[in-house]
Amino acid sequence: MSNRRTFLKSAAAGVVFSSCGILDQRLAAQPPARTQKKQQPVVGGKRVKSIDVHAHVMIPEAMEMLGRKIEPSNDNIAAGSQLEERFKIMDEWGTDVQALSINAIWYDAPRDVAEKVIELQNQKLSDLCAKYPKRFVAFSSVALQFPELAAEQMEIGMKKYGLRGAAIGGHVNGDELSNPKFDPFWKKAEELGGLLFMHPQGIPEVNKRVAGSGGLANVIGNPLETTIFLSHLIFDGTLDKFPNLKLCSAHAGGFLPSYIGRSDMACQHDPKACRPGQKSPREYLKKLYFDSMIFEPEGLRHLVAECGASQIMLGTDYPFTWSATILNDVLTQPGLSDAQKRAIIGETAQKLLQISA
Repeated sequence: MSNRRTFLKSAAAGVVFSSCGILDQRLAAQPPARTQKKQQPVVGGKRVKSIDVHAHVMIPEAMEMLGRKIEPSNDNIAAGSQLEERFKIMDEWGTDVQALSINAIWYDAPRDVAEKVIELQNQKLSDLCAKYPKRFVAFSSVALQFPELAAEQMEIGMKKYGLRGAAIGGHVNGDELSNPKFDPFWKKAEELGGLLFMHPQGIPEVNKRVAGSGGLANVIGNPLETTIFLSHLIFDGTLDKFPNLKLCSAHAGGFLPSYIGRSDMACQHDPKACRPGQKSPREYLKKLYFDSMIFEPEGLRHLVAECGASQIMLGTDYPFTWSATILNDVLTQPGLSDAQKRAIIGETAQKLLQISA
């Protein structure tokens, strides 16, 4: 089937399976990586339900509402756009369930457009999950440029459409999400108890510095944005105001867990830089959640040491091309107990996303 016919078939269903590089064709020009054989999420001789908290889709009609026309020839759309192909790769990678999210590229939309886009997306996501309840759950979309509206959209998404939380970006038009104007959203998210999945949107201020070879806008820019996002929530007091938030960050929390000692030293180095009575930044890591996209055994070991295995969940970034070994990385990780492996592979996500056994 040609790319165009594949696109049209997928678009007719109302959903296109995209990667987090949807607007960067240089990084998404190849189909998903393929494994040599089917991976089995078996720990201690027991089959474990594996749940991927970091998997992308896109709703073509919603993109058109935002003035972002999707070209049928876009390789990023053609890759993995058919459900049959997606299920086949999920099986090869050992993924039982994907938690679907849509990257928030509507934060600059006016209210009337944002309302229509979010309603359409959440309805389409709900329909897809209802059709394939054993393979998909999804995060609701929200228009965070209007915090009260976003709170309402998350509530409707969870209560009306059966979605399991919300997907959010790392900033809103340059405003940090620690700004008190976003408190109505954080309050509602805490009240609902849904999982929030944060995925970076890109940092316009550093675009010039990350231009050129290496795909640095993604390789460096994405984890940097996550680091800034989490650091503001810690140092500006958002996580103290809303201590029961369930928040998962993409890409293993960016650079924050690997350099948390420097954050810990901030208050000792300059007490005026921190709020009175503020806890050590390291303490907050024990309450946050992270996907497992760290790639190296030593990286995963350190992430577990700083955050705890109970705070880490599988994340493949499907259908991006560096995803295929994520499950095996956990299964073969030295030093992890069976209980820790089970938690990362699926038990924590199963509880947070209310997925049946």
